[in-house]
Amino acid sequence: MIFVLMFFCLMKFSNALIEWYHPNKRDLPWRDTKNPYFIWISEIILQQTRVQQGLGYYMRFIEAFPTIESLANAPLEKVLKCWQGLGYYTRARNIHLTAKFVVDEYNGVLPNTYAGLLKLRGIGDYTAAAIASFAFDEPVAAIDGNVYRIYARVFGIYAPIDKGVGKKIVREIATAEFDLKQPATFNQAIMDLGGQVCLPKNPLCESCPIKAICYAFKCGEVASLPVKALKTKVRDRYFYYILIRYGIFTYISQRKDKDIWHSLFEFPLIESYHALQPEEVMLTSDWVDICGNGRVEVTYISDEQKHLLSHQHLFSRFFIVEVEKPSYLLLRDYTKVLINDMEEFSTPRLIERFLAAEPAAKYFIKGVDF
Repeated sequence: MIFVLMFFCLMKFSNALIEWYHPNKRDLPWRDTKNPYFIWISEIILQQTRVQQGLGYYMRFIEAFPTIESLANAPLEKVLKCWQGLGYYTRARNIHLTAKFVVDEYNGVLPNTYAGLLKLRGIGDYTAAAIASFAFDEPVAAIDGNVYRIYARVFGIYAPIDKGVGKKIVREIATAEFDLKQPATFNQAIMDLGGQVCLPKNPLCESCPIKAICYAFKCGEVASLPVKALKTKVRDRYFYYILIRYGIFTYISQRKDKDIWHSLFEFPLIESYHALQPEEVMLTSDWVDICGNGRVEVTYISDEQKHLLSHQHLFSRFFIVEVEKPSYLLLRDYTKVLINDMEEFSTPRLIERFLAAEPAAKYFIKGVDF
């Protein structure tokens, strides 16, 4: 009896979902193509990015790299610059490496099966399923956070969806009555439902096409589902950037540690475990090492700015400093570049934003005469 009821609910779920999708689907450029390269790029961008934000990045990325060959042949720096602002830069490095691999090993043709796609770097279960179903109509369920949330609410799954048992239950339900005849439509429909109606917070339940069979809606448990066992621990970090002006030059370095923003460029950085006042920053030994013992003029100090990452909160200040001569540390560990060339380098979003603001134009870029 339980199986019959579950089967009936799944049939109603699938039919109602696809019926809702056709008049409500989002008009997105990667849905107008079967090109696996375009679909792959869109899925990687959307892994950690909302559709509306990711749309512009997708269009610029495809314009810069219209084929997998053009991506493979591009320098990593150009790829990172195009990715700048999206965050999670490992995604950009992975697609660059994978493009090179596909060009070298598969003559520039992405595998046309879920199993084949899974073998590529940076492509996991969900992304492989999405590409396989959208580009090649392979009947495989694409299960992402939207899908876990929807099924947990519709079928009253209280097992944590970030643990093995909860994931297993959702996967079994998601594949039990998967629409074999319309795999791409079904996968896109459930993604749109999660993106437009069954939202993580304040879902639009009254507009939901499947509210009649939704356990959470009928039982008043929408806010309680899905359940997650693991709580993300947020770490506070304090960054103090020193923007050196040495005539028409400044000094930057490339982040190389296994940390945020790997491969991106930044100005000399002093990091603290706790908040420092500007005068405290200027009394540190790191300040002396960076600025040296010659004449140093601090022309601007920004207010503290908060930058939110998924697991970290960054509190930053920017110091614009004119020096008479570069310190030994700058000469040894940093690269001298023209201030006017800074826009050519891929930098973290918080630096990009500061360089685009008025204080940077007035105190950092000012007087740079060619």
